[in-house]
Amino acid sequence: MERYYQPEIECASREKIKAIQDEKLVRQVKHVWDNVPYYRKKMEEAGITPDDIRSSDDLHKLPFLSKADLREAYPYGLVGVPLKDCVRIQSTSGTTGKRVVAFYTQHDIDLWEECCARAIMAAGGTNEDVCQVSYGYGLFTGGPGLNGGSHKVGCLTIPTSSGNTERQIMFIRDLNATILCCTPSYAAYLGESMKEMGLKPEDIPLKAGIFGAEAWSEEMRHDIENTLGIKAYDIYGLTELSGPGVSFECSAQSGMHINEDHFIAEIIDPESGEVLPDGEQGELVFTSIDKEAFPLLRYRTRDVCSLSREKCSCGRTHVKMMKPKGRTDDMLIIRGVNVFPSQIETVLLNKGYPANYQIVVDRVNNTDTLDVQVEMTQEMFTDNLGEITARQRELIEGLKSMLGIKAQVTLVAPKSITRSEGKAVRVIDKRKI
Repeated sequence: MERYYQPEIECASREKIKAIQDEKLVRQVKHVWDNVPYYRKKMEEAGITPDDIRSSDDLHKLPFLSKADLREAYPYGLVGVPLKDCVRIQSTSGTTGKRVVAFYTQHDIDLWEECCARAIMAAGGTNEDVCQVSYGYGLFTGGPGLNGGSHKVGCLTIPTSSGNTERQIMFIRDLNATILCCTPSYAAYLGESMKEMGLKPEDIPLKAGIFGAEAWSEEMRHDIENTLGIKAYDIYGLTELSGPGVSFECSAQSGMHINEDHFIAEIIDPESGEVLPDGEQGELVFTSIDKEAFPLLRYRTRDVCSLSREKCSCGRTHVKMMKPKGRTDDMLIIRGVNVFPSQIETVLLNKGYPANYQIVVDRVNNTDTLDVQVEMTQEMFTDNLGEITARQRELIEGLKSMLGIKAQVTLVAPKSITRSEGKAVRVIDKRKI
């Protein structure tokens, strides 16, 4: 039997959902106009005032926001309430080391946690479940979001955070955890570790997993399900909008339901910015219609996917987004962390290396690997292994400081990386995702 956290909203008629969106959007545009000078200026430049937005049908008139705007307005330029009304920040890494910082009022956190509660109940969760949250906590949104959602459902919550695999497995077994929340690659690693311990799926108390923050294939889903003996559900979110829970899978597992009473989704042509009809693939754009502290209108996610309004067997009426097929920028998601080649290039240039490098991403034993191959200059080139090892160690530390994750570094001879006459091939992604 399908479970809902808020059935009156999740199964509302399309007419009711549109009425909610119309009312909230009109109010939100006025809120942003009055309290966010940065976006008001963008509206004025586009010749738009709040009077032009009378319903969600007028959404296309509003200007877009991009990650570049978030960096330009950093840190407080897009905040929509006095700082004394904000109770938390969450953060994700930016393209040049400057972070994207999102702000929350208590009301924002309550709504975010409700979205995550919907995802947990869609995965079969109830107040009788034990939910182990193995996403990272701290500035990363994964841990705090699912932790709050688990509390809303009434689950016994185990806030293990990420890492310490031995302890993770001990708690899963000793405390009879039934729902696991983490990145898919970490779920696969936990499954492999338990298999190596001689545990069969029937020996593992888990029944469901809610996995997000990185791309994963259907093959990986089936592997995780078979190893852990669970049903694996996808979840999607962006720190800029709140975090995980913007959308989530139901039992049908045929796309992720968007929480339309909080977010309006559009698909646009990434070149022209024109809105595309349902079913067509393009860039995903979100408008947060009731977030108080960080109210983003028409935020370009850079994720490429499509929307479907086909009736879902689960009974939910909210539009579904298909799993993103790629991005319109060069961002990589590695072990749940946003990584841009430009960040790596910044570190190399600051350390005196030429801009001739190659990034090789792979997935070994269901864990992402990042190897940066860097050309030395003629002056650096040496056959002294000690000196090369020291240089590699220095770059590894520099990259870890910039990216927040460890990368392997291989120093290679001058002019040994193939030159391209066209656009340089900086990234080789060998993952099957």
